[in-house]
Amino acid sequence: MENEGTTMDRDVLESHFMDWLRDAHAMEQQAETMLTAMANRIENYPDLKRRIEQHIEETRSQAQLVAECIQRRGGDTSVMKDLAGKTMAGMQGAVGMFASDEIVKGGMLSYAFEHFEIASYRNLIEAARLVGDRETMAVCERILPQEQAMADWLQHNLASLSRRFLELAQVPGAKAKV
Repeated sequence: MENEGTTMDRDVLESHFMDWLRDAHAMEQQAETMLTAMANRIENYPDLKRRIEQHIEETRSQAQLVAECIQRRGGDTSVMKDLAGKTMAGMQGAVGMFASDEIVKGGMLSYAFEHFEIASYRNLIEAARLVGDRETMAVCERILPQEQAMADWLQHNLASLSRRFLELAQVPGAKAKV
């Protein structure tokens, strides 16, 4: 690990920073695809559906903000990374449809994914600080609390989600998985 006083190669910093911004854009594309697929199938969990729909709007805004940071820095988003993220989310959604407890597994996956996003934005904030990009740093600092709020919401609601699933799973003919 580098010491604070160590001189860093500016080209290396810039290269990794831009890669991480492109990764963050692709991550938001993946999140939007994953969350939209989940929200479209939810029938018996109105609180979760509402919160996911709210976060989809936040996610779209986040992707736009990150894309603007990339463009302001003279770069472009990565079509390949964006496509890979969307493809992975599509496969996750398709696989989830076959799970008898899709809603529970989807909640767990969303909770883990939010923490991945939190870590990504924390890394971007530090990288932006190191390259002196205060505008991108401010954008990432604005996005971070939204990701933390979604993770917190999931943390506080996963138990009730599991409980509701288990209640519905015991009712003959009830649709519990979503």
